[in-house]
Amino acid sequence: MTAPAAERPDPAPQGHPQRWLILGVICLAQLTVLLDNTVLNVAIPSLTTELHASTADVQWMINAYSLVQAGLLLTAGSAADRYGRKKMLMVGLALFGIGSLVAGLSQSSGQLIAARAGMGVGGALLLTTTLAVVVQIFDDAERVKAIGIWSTVSSLGFAAGPLFGGFVLDHFWWGAIFLINIPVALIALAAVFRLVPESKSGRGERPDLLGALLSTIGMSAVVFAIISGPEHGWASGRVLLTVFIGVAVMTGFVLWELRIPHPMLDMHFFRNQKFIGAVAGAILVAFGMGGSLFLLTQHLQFVLGYGPLEAGLRTAPMALTVVALNLTGLGARLVRKAGTPVVIAAGMSCLAAGLAAIALLGRHGYGGMLLGLVVMGAGIALAMPAMANAIMSAIPPEKAGVGAGVNGTLAEFGNGLGVAVLGAVMNARFAALVPAAVGAASLPAALAAADGPAAREQIKDAFASGLEVSQLAGAVAVLAGGLLAALLLRRAERAEASAAGAAAGTTAGATAPAAADATAEETTGAGSDVPAERAGRPVKAGDRSDSTGPAA
Repeated sequence: MTAPAAERPDPAPQGHPQRWLILGVICLAQLTVLLDNTVLNVAIPSLTTELHASTADVQWMINAYSLVQAGLLLTAGSAADRYGRKKMLMVGLALFGIGSLVAGLSQSSGQLIAARAGMGVGGALLLTTTLAVVVQIFDDAERVKAIGIWSTVSSLGFAAGPLFGGFVLDHFWWGAIFLINIPVALIALAAVFRLVPESKSGRGERPDLLGALLSTIGMSAVVFAIISGPEHGWASGRVLLTVFIGVAVMTGFVLWELRIPHPMLDMHFFRNQKFIGAVAGAILVAFGMGGSLFLLTQHLQFVLGYGPLEAGLRTAPMALTVVALNLTGLGARLVRKAGTPVVIAAGMSCLAAGLAAIALLGRHGYGGMLLGLVVMGAGIALAMPAMANAIMSAIPPEKAGVGAGVNGTLAEFGNGLGVAVLGAVMNARFAALVPAAVGAASLPAALAAADGPAAREQIKDAFASGLEVSQLAGAVAVLAGGLLAALLLRRAERAEASAAGAAAGTTAGATAPAAADATAEETTGAGSDVPAERAGRPVKAGDRSDSTGPAA
């Protein structure tokens, strides 16, 4: 599955003369895509009123984008390598712009959900190709700095969506949050066509279309079951059948990936404890951040009475904290001093503490919520660079793009899962406290149907109680997952150190170069399972890249 060295057509990238300008264009396109992960959160009241959207409709407006994007990230990266990164970047911009136009002009919840799914296809192409182009145009000396800026934009885009959405909704109708993407997409298209060089990896690996389909269906089924659980009952036939379909399809996805020569997701990555630990942390950061923002913006508007812009401004401290700490490079410096496991454990603990502070201190006012948001931002700024470093160091350099695709896929899944799980926990608590309001399609509908001020206050208190329970559940999950990720990373580092010591001892015991050469030739003879490049000789065109299948 790893291409032989002799067949890699991409040479070591050289610094492009307009690389910083290209990076600016890429970051602009990426920021627009990432804003759409959370921009709908502050538009929920407008959507429930103007499109008569139910709570489940709103959740699918959010999840349709993130789940389609997550399901296609790996396939999009593979297609970009095979057909050209610049070409796929332009296709992604075009699809994203068209999807934004359809979303902005939607007249029903179903139309908006379909448009968001189409935007997810374009978003998948953009997120994979932007990182690939960054790696292509920067040389070794500047690449780390460039990827750091790219990562900072990722954090800003994910967390600043409510602020951007609130500003737009304060001046325009809800469709403007999508239509504003169109001029950005057009500018980026022209800039990419003019500035970005084309590159592709020769034959590459065939796109795993069945794998993409299976992963998308499987994840969608699982999340749909979580969303439907509180409404239909966790033991209902509908929910159990959906869970079974989701688990069965995901099992089929794993088996398919194990048997084909060019898998979308190389399952051998999951033998590496460092990779598993870092990916688990990435999922849970997205889980806590996505689910928290989904509920917080509703609490700020429905319970505390803020307008869309005011609600967006009150979630901004988390985004500002993430950007400020990322730009100072605090996380990277701490990784060098304290080590990756310690920094990830500290970051995830801060994220969990922020969620707990929101739950316990932010129920009836903004002061406690502000504290929680700042602490959450600090945790994200610490954990995300450390996890990115762990992922990229856990896999071979030639698989760096695939590793980034895996990280992006699972992070997107974590975001959708956070919205679904924490939303389900909140709905269950709300239903237990106010059974009479369970039939309402949404919180505004329940408030409108309430019989007098006392009933409305009871509904608001029930929603606040549901928020508290859901945020505490998220805090427990994030803390447990962070500690587990740190433990796996620590064990992996110790295993690597032991292996390095053993290898050093073996090298010191070698008696002559000739003997070493002879040994290398023996280990790569017929029937050997040791890849040629690991045995110390050049890889020939006929060599297999590993023991699982032919070279790409």
